[in-house]
Amino acid sequence: MKSLQHLLDNDLILSFQEGNQTALETLVNRHKEKIFTSILFMVKDKYLAEDLFQDVFIKIIDTLRTNRYNEEGKFIQWALRIAHNLCVDYFRKVKRNSIISSDDKDVFDMLNLTNESADTSIIQIQTRQKLHDMLNHLPEEQREVIVLRHFADMSFKEIAKITNTSINTSLGRMRYGLINLRKMMLEHQIAL
Repeated sequence: MKSLQHLLDNDLILSFQEGNQTALETLVNRHKEKIFTSILFMVKDKYLAEDLFQDVFIKIIDTLRTNRYNEEGKFIQWALRIAHNLCVDYFRKVKRNSIISSDDKDVFDMLNLTNESADTSIIQIQTRQKLHDMLNHLPEEQREVIVLRHFADMSFKEIAKITNTSINTSLGRMRYGLINLRKMMLEHQIAL
């Protein structure tokens, strides 16, 4: 029998449905970074992202256990769609468009992990913050496509499926998002 690490997602799902809990663990470990990153960039709050991430896998486990999962597409696209929907539901519930958070741990990690001078580290931190601020000022649809493309490394085909739009719409949102980012950079004289 092949190691679980080498099984395809659908094979891991079948194995889990047959009672192999380790198959689910392998599946979660395979995709957790991409799913968590996409949630984090949508909600901009680490603790909220962790809660939503857990909710995503509760929904996934429930769906798999009740044999309601169909194999129409890729597992990761389905999981990211669930994550996207939970984020949208959260924002509807609290009736806010964005959440701003300051993550001091991220700043300290960045300072401790670099071997460069303190000045360079501070510039990196400021640049990262400027980028996040500019992303927050984009319309939701444009920000979402940019985050999924550049931070979750998704193809436009995957983005289109998750956002329930056409590939051309996803490409257009990316184009306009980048145009708007450039305008903001010029207006505020920001160089990244």
